[in-house]
Amino acid sequence: MTQEKLPYRDLNSYLREKFGQRVQKITLDAGLSCPNRDGRVGVGGCLYCNPRGSGTGAFARGWSISRQMREGLDRLGRRYGARKFIAYFQSFSNTYAPIAQLRALYQEALAFPEVVGLSIGTRPDCLNSEVLELLAGYAGRYLVWLELGLQSAHDATLRLINRGHDVFCFAAAVRQAVGYGLPVVAHVILGLPGEGPMEMAATARFLANLPLHGVKIHLLYVIRGSGLARLYEAGEYRPLSAEEFITLVVDFIELLPPDFVIHRLTGDPHPEELLAPDWCLDKNKVLSRIREEFKRRGSWQGRQVGGIKPGTVNTSQENNVRV
Repeated sequence: MTQEKLPYRDLNSYLREKFGQRVQKITLDAGLSCPNRDGRVGVGGCLYCNPRGSGTGAFARGWSISRQMREGLDRLGRRYGARKFIAYFQSFSNTYAPIAQLRALYQEALAFPEVVGLSIGTRPDCLNSEVLELLAGYAGRYLVWLELGLQSAHDATLRLINRGHDVFCFAAAVRQAVGYGLPVVAHVILGLPGEGPMEMAATARFLANLPLHGVKIHLLYVIRGSGLARLYEAGEYRPLSAEEFITLVVDFIELLPPDFVIHRLTGDPHPEELLAPDWCLDKNKVLSRIREEFKRRGSWQGRQVGGIKPGTVNTSQENNVRV
């Protein structure tokens, strides 16, 4: 059965092209911290983050990396029939520890023969040459991604959400990592306080001019225990409606180069933690509506920057794809 050609370069298709089969990410919680929580950069974390750091909470339950890997291999293997996996260190800042500790954590995950890739979620202010050399050393044997949180290309917004770094820091980190041969995935959030369509479009244009591998797009949803929850409960923040978010996602992707891989189009909030909006819990419906909006517009990724419609032969573009 032929897979439908999507109007954007999605992660699943990219991985199938590279490995010839389905590849799943196993999310891992290494129990690390964040400089925006322990006082080095700030305290309290980002406005939208809760004490669990958007992760699984597995470390707090006493689960080692090996146990998390075994559970993920079993669960995702049964659900999707996957036989190859990417170890994804997700919770908090996964380069924020002594290099010996990081090496031990990464190698514990990579010890499983089913693992073909390593993805490291972190902040742009948590990188140094030691960490980048360590990750670059794995790149010859594994697919390695460095996932860096930007959230917005506007310093005023970053200050408002207590991000703890500026836009220049992010751009410098991207270029430094790429200098080590590491593909970088940028994380952005749509619906941040004080931002409208113009600000979000400017973030897309900013990313389009960086040497990125791909982008993760998140909806700003309200999680219990976060600073954003306090604003929401006081009536000082209104989440995006489904219609607004879908329009903004398509607008955003139209501004991205066609060779960027879209690693994510929305988030996966834990239902027991979510305050609002309720509509984001039906992820499949949201994804379907995004594809419908592309179809309604007759649009595709990169349309606003001269990108060729998927399925159109363009040899020069194919020879210039980022890896």
